[in-house]
Amino acid sequence: MSWLQVRLAITPEQAQPYEDALLDLGAVSVTFMDAEDQPIFEPDLGTTPLWSNTHLLALFEADIDENDLAKHLTLLAGSEKAFQLEHIEDQDWERSWMDNFQPMRFGQRLWIVPSWHEAPEPGAVNLLLDPGLAFGTGTHPTTALCLEWLDGQPLEDCQVLDFGCGSGILAIAALLLGAKRAIGTDIDIQALEASRDNAGRNGIAPERFPVYLPESLPTEPADVLVANILAGPLVSLAPQLSNLVKPGGRLALSGILAEQAEEVRAAYESAFLLDPTAEREGWIRITGVRR
Repeated sequence: MSWLQVRLAITPEQAQPYEDALLDLGAVSVTFMDAEDQPIFEPDLGTTPLWSNTHLLALFEADIDENDLAKHLTLLAGSEKAFQLEHIEDQDWERSWMDNFQPMRFGQRLWIVPSWHEAPEPGAVNLLLDPGLAFGTGTHPTTALCLEWLDGQPLEDCQVLDFGCGSGILAIAALLLGAKRAIGTDIDIQALEASRDNAGRNGIAPERFPVYLPESLPTEPADVLVANILAGPLVSLAPQLSNLVKPGGRLALSGILAEQAEEVRAAYESAFLLDPTAEREGWIRITGVRR
């Protein structure tokens, strides 16, 4: 099956009326894309911000009357030059994504292996991962920074806390690298389910990796805490996260843009002896030892 795609350049103020109009014309989906690679980080709760220059993409079934649709679009946009029509072929989008998610190595020992792939090095520490709907595959620089840090840590007999566990990738990596026990917490129920599934996929018993919603999280301090979330929450949660690390315990924070580094460091430097900041592709990792 093929589709007819409409592309329109719009402003944020046009988004809702244009979406409504296109759905009325028979669009089966309407999505918005950044037209200028302009990032939006940490929007206010309850808001759905758009970029100052946004592309609206609408999909129609291929058998729609293209000439009639073009007439309506011309009236909507004010000019026939304001929109583009393109025929696109259907494909197995899930299969395409799976083909692009390949095994990746982090540090000296650790491989992240999609559950549908063979491990490139069977004798290595191989974490079998199916992220499902949860964040965390290792492809993002912040996750990669945390995985590489964990690979270089002595984790034997340690208890690890993964704050904002997503797919469970960091906690499970720590367990496979020698940690005695890990705890995961996330605000998203689907993330907790993905973490449980991925733990089982790697032969980790539930008692070694319990997961909790934040309000149910035990307050026992951990030997190692990793939190790959966002700078704003990391700053506001600094007192709580600091208290969740034992004296002499280790901390790794990521999900932070380079320009946010000093603000996050300032929130933790009284409680931790901090290492130099590590950076990759504009994202950073902050690590340290609890004073």
